[in-house]
Amino acid sequence: MAKMIFEELGGTYIQQGDYFLPCLSLPAEKETKPIGVWGQRHLRYLKQHRKVLYTNLLTSGKLNSYLVDIDEQAEDTFLRLVKQIAEREGLTEQLKAENSMLWVQTMNSIRNRAMDIVNEEIIYN
Repeated sequence: MAKMIFEELGGTYIQQGDYFLPCLSLPAEKETKPIGVWGQRHLRYLKQHRKVLYTNLLTSGKLNSYLVDIDEQAEDTFLRLVKQIAEREGLTEQLKAENSMLWVQTMNSIRNRAMDIVNEEIIYN
């Protein structure tokens, strides 16, 4: 019997009942760092809206490293934006000591705006 293309490339088959199925496995990733909240959000976005990109990353073994990079980039951007906006709006430690409720309210507003920017620019793009 002539060899199939899969066998010529070094692949093997396993018999399941009456069928021969190819033995397929995903390539192992080098690093397995944990994926943070930003990476999880991007993963959910990829699964729902960018299925081809998700499948390509998954089958090439690069999904985890891609998500770790996205997570780090988003976290760095978020922290930088919060710091820049707080400085621009004059949010100081003195205000925190004098009127803590106003400081918390302003900081929550800043964090929400920074989160919206990161979501729009990095996570859902």
